[in-house]
Amino acid sequence: MSQRNLTLLTDLYELTMMQGYFKEKDANETVIFDAFYRSNPSGNGYAICAGLEQVIEYINELSFNQEDLDYLKSTGLFEDDFLEYLRHFKFSGDIYAIPEGTVVFPREPLIKVIAPIMEAQLIETALLTIINHQSLIATKTARVVYAADGDGVMEFGLRRAQGPDAGIYGARAAMIAGCVGTSNVLAGKMFNVPIRGTHAHSWIMSFPDELTAFRNYARLYPTSCILLVDTYDTLKSGVPNAIQVFKEMKEAGIPLKNYGIRLDSGDLAYLSKKAKRMLHEAGFSDAIISASNDLDETLINSLKIQGATINSWGVGTNLITSKDCPSFGGVYKLAAILDRKTGEFVPKIKLSENAEKITNPGNKVIKRIYSKETGKIIADLICLDGETIKESHSLLLFDPIETWKKTHLAPETYTIRDLMVQVFKKGECIYHSPAVMDIQTYCTKELNTLWEESRRLVNPHEVHVDLSKKLWEMKNELLDSYHFTNS
Repeated sequence: MSQRNLTLLTDLYELTMMQGYFKEKDANETVIFDAFYRSNPSGNGYAICAGLEQVIEYINELSFNQEDLDYLKSTGLFEDDFLEYLRHFKFSGDIYAIPEGTVVFPREPLIKVIAPIMEAQLIETALLTIINHQSLIATKTARVVYAADGDGVMEFGLRRAQGPDAGIYGARAAMIAGCVGTSNVLAGKMFNVPIRGTHAHSWIMSFPDELTAFRNYARLYPTSCILLVDTYDTLKSGVPNAIQVFKEMKEAGIPLKNYGIRLDSGDLAYLSKKAKRMLHEAGFSDAIISASNDLDETLINSLKIQGATINSWGVGTNLITSKDCPSFGGVYKLAAILDRKTGEFVPKIKLSENAEKITNPGNKVIKRIYSKETGKIIADLICLDGETIKESHSLLLFDPIETWKKTHLAPETYTIRDLMVQVFKKGECIYHSPAVMDIQTYCTKELNTLWEESRRLVNPHEVHVDLSKKLWEMKNELLDSYHFTNS
């Protein structure tokens, strides 16, 4: 997968704009673009950012080969001098990003690109498709894992994913957000994450009877013996036959460590409770009861409320496709242009009739404010680069829209953390991506910085993303100047 040339993984207008810059502007004009999103997916109270490692791989491998150039020439849209420029193309800019696995909120830049305008423009589409997809699946997974409330969640979605890439990188994102394993063997190999699985109904059906199928499976996999019990009759056949096999394993002196049953159909609450009682009475109280069958966070939460005795969840279609919210909605907007005479960035703003679509201008950084007492997030503060906020001073936060809503923090009550790290410097990657399972550990810690009210599945509390007074004033000056100019 990593050997594919993704340079032309872009929208046509990125290339036509590049040629326009090449012909009509200073192609080396330095700009800032921000990649951010406007609302949390699935009605959630937060998102999990993911996909940075693949963005790094894309940028590192970005170059136009002869086949690319020949194809572009064949379209009749591009002139020879521009194509010759592309022949020697290499990304030369700076990139800052929020590390993968971090809890993030709307309107704050997940990635900031500082580069010549042609370079910054080209990478827009690929950057968004990578970040949007993995952040979406990571966020959906975090909801599912939260609903499971400490039970293991396995990612089983490959066969229902929107193609191989979605299955592979969706599995990666799911592992980042807390899954204990994936059924996707290639993802296991590529990202060194645990792979999990049981067997299908076809395994049972291929033998003369269910008991024989169970015995053969247990003989092959005695230390990972999860038996699918609903091929014929769950309570009259499947569970009794599984119990019989477990008894035979015990009598043979085989340690019963990772064993149990899987339910894939029917009333999962009712069947799990009945199966639990049967297993308990047979002396197998510690047997795993796993469930699959179109699960999502809402159904898992409902089954928990009903007292289902399931303690392991295989989640496929609804997770890998984020079925209830199939897109993340990330955007990529111009924020500033460098004035070569002054060496300062001139802020740029996009206006809209919709307040949420008005962008935040300038060269920005993000500071996360935590409660010193609890370690929980109080708010995120978007500031201009170079602004200093001293923890030894009191801090006044205010809502950037409803400005009368204010929070005053005394010095002894809060701590600050800068969220963004530099990933590329003058075109060279200076950041080392952690292993996926290390990102998962970090993500778990990040989720624990959220208040429970912000993690609930329905109507979560909003974590505020505020603007520093300096940035807020700059934004309003730009808005006022625009309306004055056009009045």
